Amino acid sequence: THTQDSGVKSFLSFCKTRKQYRALTFILTFLLYTSFHLSRKPISIVKSELHKNCSSVSDLATIGASSGAGSGQQPSLLTAHLTDMDCSWKPFDKRNYKQLLGAMDYSFLCAYAVGMYLSGIIGERLPIRLYLTVGMLTSGLFTCLFGLGYVYNIHSLGFYIFVQVANGLVQTTGWPSVVTCISNWFGKGRRGLIMGLWNSHTSVGNILGSLIAGYWVSSNWGLSFIVPGLIIAAMGVVCFLFLIERELLIISLGSKTRRVSFNHRKSSITVTNHLFLCCLYLQGVIEFSLCLLFAKLVSYTFLFWLPLYITKAAHLDAKKAGDLSTLFDVGGIVGGILAGVISDKLGKRATTCAIMLLLAAPTVSMLLVCGGLVNGPYSLITTAVSADLGTHKSLKGNARALSTVTAIIDGTGSVGAALGPLLAGLLSAGGWDQVFYMLMTADFLALLVSSFILLIEANS
Repeated sequence: THTQDSGVKSFLSFCKTRKQYRALTFILTFLLYTSFHLSRKPISIVKSELHKNCSSVSDLATIGASSGAGSGQQPSLLTAHLTDMDCSWKPFDKRNYKQLLGAMDYSFLCAYAVGMYLSGIIGERLPIRLYLTVGMLTSGLFTCLFGLGYVYNIHSLGFYIFVQVANGLVQTTGWPSVVTCISNWFGKGRRGLIMGLWNSHTSVGNILGSLIAGYWVSSNWGLSFIVPGLIIAAMGVVCFLFLIERELLIISLGSKTRRVSFNHRKSSITVTNHLFLCCLYLQGVIEFSLCLLFAKLVSYTFLFWLPLYITKAAHLDAKKAGDLSTLFDVGGIVGGILAGVISDKLGKRATTCAIMLLLAAPTVSMLLVCGGLVNGPYSLITTAVSADLGTHKSLKGNARALSTVTAIIDGTGSVGAALGPLLAGLLSAGGWDQVFYMLMTADFLALLVSSFILLIEANS
């Protein structure tokens, strides 16, 4: 389109060398996916505001009742007035609030897991720039819609569940698109380090989302969603104007020749017609997918429940709990980069994952360390491993395979991401210790699966 051409031309006028193109693409895709995670984080910060600790209100009501009786006032009326204060946001004011909050998480993540498989199939047939732009604009819309529930005083659980499901579906446009784009620009050389640095956008987005949501959570939690929603929508416009999917596109524009079709590489009939099955049965895809399932179960349980746990266990307000929860994501940044460097040096992705998962189990209560050890394998599998498998020689250079492999691996991982917060909501009713036992079990299962990958890696 004319708009895209003008955006590309401004890119071309700024960039003079291949390294500059790659650097700007790196930064742009980094910022694009940062905005995705930035818009996912507010729900975990706002949970403690949706259901507050009302013990202080009950104490105030008791004192009020006593003083009312001593002053001759009707204590029953005064007590009723104080206990009817809007302490929590309906319908999350009930005793089963943890299950209701867990249902909201599950709605988003289950839709995300199902949508991810479809996203790989759809995304491989559409231009990445347009597919990603539509996803970001609609994600911004649904994120803002959740915040408008506060503005318009909406107390229907069905409304919030619908918004979460819709947002989960449209957010699946992000990951396959940005991984495919960044892999188109960067080859296999030092892929672990490059992807480790690049994948820190998940933790950076979580940190920024926590800080932005925490700023408004106590005064107007609607803005905790509306502001991130506007940010991801604005980044969608930036994506439409400036994202360049492939290096070949620049060559064709720079030399003023006709555009090149990027899917004209020769592929076998089997790979072309049965791409999904070919990618699914590719050695390592199922194994790494299952490993990611358990790793994301741990990571997303922390993502969605850590601020609420800190609020209840340490008796901190929502803003302080949100700020403290960012330690897990700071560790995730370090862990992702470290995993990339180690895997590049060793040349063994599975070995790196296994070592970090083994060390992670005893550290689930240490936020900074656990964040690094859990998010390290998570980062490595979703980026460098997906890129390695998606460009495997058995796929015969099929240009669409990378998006499909990425969708399969991250889609399976998202099943774990959906189960983790759901189980946390159910188990936390019997005490938070049960949640941590669940997290340690998931980590050991991830380690067990990675041991099978170690055998494959050793044989190869």
